[in-house]
Amino acid sequence: MSLPRSKGEQGGAGAERGGVRVTALLASRAARTHRKAWAAVFAALALTSLLLGSFVLALASAGLGHARVERYAAADLVVTGDQETRFTAKPWGSDPQTARAGLTERVRVPGGALGVVRKVPGVREAVADEVFQVGRAGEAVTGRAWDAARLAPYELRDGRAPRAADEIVVGGGARPGERITLRVSGADAAYTVVGTADGPRAAVYFEAAEARRLAGHPGTLDAIGVLAEPGVGTDALYSRVRHALDAAGIHSVGRRADGDSAKVRVLTGNGRGGPEFLAVAPARAGMLELLASVAATVVLIALLVVSSTVVQALRQRSHELGLLRAVGAMPRQLRGAVGREVGRVAAFASLLGAAAALPAYAGLRGLLEARGALPPGLELPLPPWLWPAPLVTAGITVLIARAAAWIACARAAKLRPAEALREPAPGTPRRITGLVLLALGAGSAGTAVLQSGQAAAMAAGTAAVTMVIGCALLGPWIATGAMRVLGAPLRRFGGPGGRLAAANCTASATRLGAALTPIILVTAFAAVQLAGGATLTHAGQGQAREAMRADLAVRADGGLPGGAVERIRDVPGVRAATDVVHGTVVLARREAGEPRLDRLPVLGVTPKGLPHTLDSGVRDGSLRALRPGTVAVGGDRARSLDARPGSTVTLRFGDGTEAKPRVVAVYERSLALGDFLLSRDELLAHTTMPGPGRVLVTVAPGADRAAVARALAAAVPGARVEQDPAPIQVEPEDQTLVEVVTVAAVSAIGAFTVIAVLSTLSLITIGRRPELRLLRLAGAGRRQLRRMLRLEAAATAVTGLAVGAAVASVPLLAFSVAMARTVPYLPPVQGLVIVAVVAVTAAAGTLAPSWAALRGRYPGASPSGG
Repeated sequence: MSLPRSKGEQGGAGAERGGVRVTALLASRAARTHRKAWAAVFAALALTSLLLGSFVLALASAGLGHARVERYAAADLVVTGDQETRFTAKPWGSDPQTARAGLTERVRVPGGALGVVRKVPGVREAVADEVFQVGRAGEAVTGRAWDAARLAPYELRDGRAPRAADEIVVGGGARPGERITLRVSGADAAYTVVGTADGPRAAVYFEAAEARRLAGHPGTLDAIGVLAEPGVGTDALYSRVRHALDAAGIHSVGRRADGDSAKVRVLTGNGRGGPEFLAVAPARAGMLELLASVAATVVLIALLVVSSTVVQALRQRSHELGLLRAVGAMPRQLRGAVGREVGRVAAFASLLGAAAALPAYAGLRGLLEARGALPPGLELPLPPWLWPAPLVTAGITVLIARAAAWIACARAAKLRPAEALREPAPGTPRRITGLVLLALGAGSAGTAVLQSGQAAAMAAGTAAVTMVIGCALLGPWIATGAMRVLGAPLRRFGGPGGRLAAANCTASATRLGAALTPIILVTAFAAVQLAGGATLTHAGQGQAREAMRADLAVRADGGLPGGAVERIRDVPGVRAATDVVHGTVVLARREAGEPRLDRLPVLGVTPKGLPHTLDSGVRDGSLRALRPGTVAVGGDRARSLDARPGSTVTLRFGDGTEAKPRVVAVYERSLALGDFLLSRDELLAHTTMPGPGRVLVTVAPGADRAAVARALAAAVPGARVEQDPAPIQVEPEDQTLVEVVTVAAVSAIGAFTVIAVLSTLSLITIGRRPELRLLRLAGAGRRQLRRMLRLEAAATAVTGLAVGAAVASVPLLAFSVAMARTVPYLPPVQGLVIVAVVAVTAAAGTLAPSWAALRGRYPGASPSGG
């Protein structure tokens, strides 16, 4: 039973209920009256919710991602080498931290591990597996022992299992009884097909002893598949096998760096796919890092755009809010009314964006798959329990909108009623803050010149963000300065409309500054994002063309036969021949004291005659001394490592093995050829699947190129001879992924800023309708006013593009100098797209809302009465 309340309490409660009713009434009336003003806010919030939801789905899917389980689907456990390398260092004033990087080359298991696993109680069978590259009819296929096929399991469709060294089972393309020639490690041999099997067509299965011989790694294994006895659980068997391997002291093959423990790993569940698809784990880690970085950038842009659209929508109603204060509305009531108004718009917009997040994620994933940006075997699950995740981001979007609304109406709610009716002038603190941010941005760009790699990119990106925010604060002063430059041409060549445009822009610097901010934003961010990668690609392609000296290339996807390079050099008319293979190394380094592991693409070459086929631009030392145990280093990397001929560098090969090769040369064309040039034989020793063989050939002066090409084809049976081969250029493993995600991010940012430009200019023009009608009453013609508006739109677009380009040029110049020693490069088509989007958007936002004020022959007349 509740106690009765006093009259004072009842009066307070009644006043509170009355305040709530007033707030609700103000919110509902304002929402109906200002639908056009809230339309842009609705679009921005819907897009924000969509992007946040789709990025959350992408990040969650990548976090749950794993390699597809195919080859070892029937195995309960898989014992494999440690496909991860580590580097521990102590940052400044912090505890030691450990960086990790996935390895893309096979880390092998000691052969003795097989006997240890077979003795574990509960193991029904332990099957050794070795995988190697086989050349078949000029194509690369996978070779394995037939005994390991049961781990999938792959069953025979026809014929029988191989019993002799010259018998094989194939996945397809041949029938039992056929005789085919296979190439393994450069040696050709004939085999008889005795059966065909399920599974991949590009597979060849050998007798067990023959497979061990062809793999060429005596005493080691690729993996061990473990089959459990009936009734033995996977968890229990895992514990037993793990304990037995630890007790036996079994470690992965290869000498690792200090602190890089390399115990063999025991995998279960989805982890069993890792030993088959080695590139999945590194690609997944890189994908997570890239998506998180892009998502953070898009969220920042979303905050800026949503805040600017809400602020602009409320700024057009500043007199209305001031009038409400003048007639007695309390600050709390104003804030509550605006909050409810924005909350209603945000709720519907956020739900709409959340509903579209799942299709948007599906579209992004489909684009990545269509462009080949995802490595083979990468599974990106999206379980049903993850589908409601965009609803959480929708709630976050509503909170963002409410916070932006609270900030936007803070001034009108706090000021006295008489002051709230006046338009505030930008103050000195705002100008000082903007100048400080510009200085900080320029300083951040300056630090990018002294950095390299990811550090330079991050410093350039930070500089762009800081300078854009600074320009937003300095908008009125930028507009004033722009009119001092553009005012004279407008007055001289624009006629009456030009004079009106110059006068309006000069008198309304604050209004013009608000219109400039989104244009500067889209120009600067699009230019930085697109030109950063384009500059490196353009400079790398230029270096690749300069480095290429070869006239011909001899190629075989299934591998070249042994001694092919020597045979090619003996062909009459051949001046030089160089075998080139691709691989990866891992470089351990510190960045601002923190440990980092960079996986870098490299080339392995034969040094004889190398300057005649592939000119790396050696500036110090000589590549003639390049052999196993030595390395040539790119100029920028040599500076960062303080390396010179005679010194040593510490590297980790793609299989995690540490090496300290001696530097024999320093070269300049590292954007095309990578940071390190290694001996071909040494790189191949740490490469699982060498890929297609390729020998660059330079024809001797005066020799007939066509005749030499025919002689090369005869000297190397099964190989293709390429005329005018494409330049050699290394590419990061995730380059396609980065390109696709960058384009998607720029498109999202572009959509945001188009909304911001349209909404800002539209609201400004809608607010000027009384001014336009007054000008018509004063005698201005419709043609003059339309010309004035067109010139104002042009002045806004030109100023925004110029300032945005200037803002982008500072970090881009620093980044280009640090990474490529060149000036920034933006493809002309992309630059024209940026200009066209800004011009069309500025024109639409300025001209379309003015039609209502310019209709009819007389001001205020209806279209029919004009």
